[in-house]
Amino acid sequence: MHASRGTQKRSAGLGLALLSAFAFGGSGVAAKPLIEAGLDPLHVVWLRVAGAALIMLPVAWRHRNLVRERPALLAGFGLFAVAGVQACYFAAISRIPVGVALLVEYLAPALVLGWVRFVQRRPVTRAAALGVVLAVGGLACVVEVWAGLSFDALGLLLALGAACCQVGYFVLSDHGGQEGKGGDGRRVEPPHPLGVISYGLIVGALVLTVVARPWGMDWSLLGGTAGMNGNGVPAWLLLGWIVLIATVLAYGSGVVSVRRLSPQVAGVVACLEAVIATVLAWVLLGEHLSAPQLIGGFVVLTGAFIAQSAAPKPPSGPVAAGAGAGLGAVEGAAGSELSAGRAPH
Repeated sequence: MHASRGTQKRSAGLGLALLSAFAFGGSGVAAKPLIEAGLDPLHVVWLRVAGAALIMLPVAWRHRNLVRERPALLAGFGLFAVAGVQACYFAAISRIPVGVALLVEYLAPALVLGWVRFVQRRPVTRAAALGVVLAVGGLACVVEVWAGLSFDALGLLLALGAACCQVGYFVLSDHGGQEGKGGDGRRVEPPHPLGVISYGLIVGALVLTVVARPWGMDWSLLGGTAGMNGNGVPAWLLLGWIVLIATVLAYGSGVVSVRRLSPQVAGVVACLEAVIATVLAWVLLGEHLSAPQLIGGFVVLTGAFIAQSAAPKPPSGPVAAGAGAGLGAVEGAAGSELSAGRAPH
């Protein structure tokens, strides 16, 4: 009886994890046509985050105690996992292919292990080191270093910035995902991931409002169409996909999936996000990657998988138990380190 329930729980968790990976993987494919239609990348990010924040307001109200108990964690999530990752990623895909930008983000597990080894001065396993080597080597194939870095250098730096923002959040989560004490000395339980996500979106929206200055946006573009591989698609439909599917559904299904799976398994499934994004970009945007780039992408994902599986764990909990891209990677950290269970990414 219990075994049957456990099997059903894992099956449902796997389905939700796949749904989350698909939802996150489609964000860049939907955003790039809007950017090419004339919207500034920062404006697209603001629309995504602000729209999702409005939808998640009821959840934020339910977990309003987090504002008092974990203000630093909420600010860090908003700055790094939401504003930083999304702004850098969307700016990157305006200059380089979606698949390349997302694969660059998969350096995050390698960068986390670098933080563990050289900043925290904790040993890492040989398997983890192998994962780092594979990820870096695969990335060299993705960007075709033998061609003299033919991709836009600024685009690659922006994608790397997104990976660094993920690392910042992973490190922050290592300190914020533990039980603590409130101002009155009573024990404070680890924060609920959905609450952190909600307030992270609110903080991110506030930060991006100052940076993006949406009052200068050409709102009429949202009433027109955007080109997707030669076909016209209503801009509002693409925006709706980004807000409802690639943000709200992606975060929600990701959080629930890790409650039904282990953080490690959910992190592995999250690696499919890069594959999904690359395939969607190929089919919908006509962004064809060469054979060496596809092989390099497979090597990057293999390295990310090994690195996240072999990441050392301190006595208090993991530094980074999951690895994904965009908001998928951060989900892995939120699920495992904010105690409720999955993966924002």
